[in-house]
Amino acid sequence: MKKSNYLFLMLMVTAFFSCSDTKVIENLPEDTETAAPVPGYFKKRVLIEDYTGSWCGNCTRVAYAIDQMYAQSDKVVSVAIHNGNDPYHFANYLPLKNLILPNSDLELPQSRLNRTIVWASPEPSNIAQAKALTGNNAGLGLAMSSTVASGTITLDVNMKFAQNYSGLKLVVYVLENHLIHSQTNYTSYYGNINPVPTYEHNHVLRHNITDLLGDIITESTSAGQTITKSFTLPIPTNVANPNNISFVAVLVNADNLALNARAAEQNETQEFEQNP
Repeated sequence: MKKSNYLFLMLMVTAFFSCSDTKVIENLPEDTETAAPVPGYFKKRVLIEDYTGSWCGNCTRVAYAIDQMYAQSDKVVSVAIHNGNDPYHFANYLPLKNLILPNSDLELPQSRLNRTIVWASPEPSNIAQAKALTGNNAGLGLAMSSTVASGTITLDVNMKFAQNYSGLKLVVYVLENHLIHSQTNYTSYYGNINPVPTYEHNHVLRHNITDLLGDIITESTSAGQTITKSFTLPIPTNVANPNNISFVAVLVNADNLALNARAAEQNETQEFEQNP
């Protein structure tokens, strides 16, 4: 009788796990800033989206923190999203504003790590928060190749997966660098000068190739898969100097959290940053 009860119980447990939505948990590597690289996984970069303006005197605080990140880490990708009475105003900013501040106005400065994580203020004192989101063992990687010539951008974004994913979206930006314009400065950074007369604005968002919140990836994103998305478009009319164009690609999950990001110069052909 006891044996029969045991067999019945085992059958019920088996049936429960067969019919439920329970998923097998993959044996994933440690993905902290200092974890040793695991073969097959990818360099993990933190995405910093800096909501800024040349008129915003406190925005130089965030800009300085981003400069420090670049000085201390090779695992950072930044995007400057200008807003307001600014020659680099990004007109299509509302989807991003509604993502980070759905119930309030966009008061500057604002900065987000991996799209949705608030970078604690004062940002120069919280570099460690951003660096903690970098690592050596991302489960997915990005590589781009592009040409910018004769008024046209041709861009391939390659994605590769070391583990299984679902619900991913791809975000692709066109940026412009080396834009010189006066910057209001209420901080002690950048020589304690107000305004900074010949401030160099870099990583300035000029155009979104995909939807700002990402295009849904319909192809398989299982471990071992590689996907390429190809784009051809005219150089955006708001770009001052096509020679200063660069690109950013980001993979985000269904909750709009960036899982990995990468920047690329124009006319560059990248390889995946995959651990040997």
